[in-house]
Amino acid sequence: MEEVPFQSFLQMDPPKHDIQRASVQGAVAPPNLKNLEPLIRERAARILDELPVGDTFDWVDLVSIELTTQMLATLFDFPFEDRRKLTYWSDLTADSNGGGSNASREEQAAGMMECARYFTGLWNERAHDPSGNDFISMLIRSEATRNLVENPMEFLGMCLLLIVGGNDTTRNSISGGVYALNKHPQQYEKLRADLALIPSMVSEIIRWQTPIIYMRRRATANTELFGKQVREGDKLLLWYLSGNRDESVIENPDEFIIDRKNPRHHISFGFGVHRCMGNRMAEMQLRVLWEEVIRRFRFVELVDEPVRFRSNMVRGYTKMPVRVHPW
Repeated sequence: MEEVPFQSFLQMDPPKHDIQRASVQGAVAPPNLKNLEPLIRERAARILDELPVGDTFDWVDLVSIELTTQMLATLFDFPFEDRRKLTYWSDLTADSNGGGSNASREEQAAGMMECARYFTGLWNERAHDPSGNDFISMLIRSEATRNLVENPMEFLGMCLLLIVGGNDTTRNSISGGVYALNKHPQQYEKLRADLALIPSMVSEIIRWQTPIIYMRRRATANTELFGKQVREGDKLLLWYLSGNRDESVIENPDEFIIDRKNPRHHISFGFGVHRCMGNRMAEMQLRVLWEEVIRRFRFVELVDEPVRFRSNMVRGYTKMPVRVHPW
């Protein structure tokens, strides 16, 4: 498969990486997260209250996608009625990395063009008054990115990075948490007995699920790594999924244990300058959702095995049949 032509700061080195990242980081900075938490809680409560108690339904569609897509729409100040486009574009982006929605090359190309046109339209609308706290307004206000729209592939890459970063990871962790608790019922009992474990459980979900399987980098110089020769230009994979199962660092790494001593000791968010910009946002969404779930339901029951997302990069679910059982 040919390499995707668009670029984002995830693929860049400092200083350009740092400058572009800083232009949008304020949207997920602690002060803004504090303001967003009541909105996330309100939306989570509404989504959960509308679930069909007694019937089997798809947790991925009604909960995981819906909560994360609503949040993404807020972060972009994206038209709410069109918010499912964000999920669609995210899945097409996963397709370009080895699987996903089974879209044809033609559908992928058409979807990417639609995404570019839509966000260019939002940019042009906000260029007259970029005073909002949304990603697009922040890009327009930043000296470093105020002309980003003039480089279509870089602009599209920025938009897709923010979409995937805010969608795939949290959405699949929301689903992964339900799956993990059903496969480890003793941990579900532990949670019911002590709701103070929710924050540590959130970190364990993110480790155990590892929604992004790997990232790829290129060697910038000839070197030797663990006895292997690496040449300049070679492609190297950073296997987050493997690191999160490293028995030399994590005790019983294949087990889902919600009260680990160091629950945030994982690499699902990456490391160094490329550490996930929205990691605190992801943790907050998961924490708030599970606080509201456990308040309403004694058990979110997995009715059948989920349908998994076909991708070599995103570890996720396309369907997850469940039933909810109130207290």
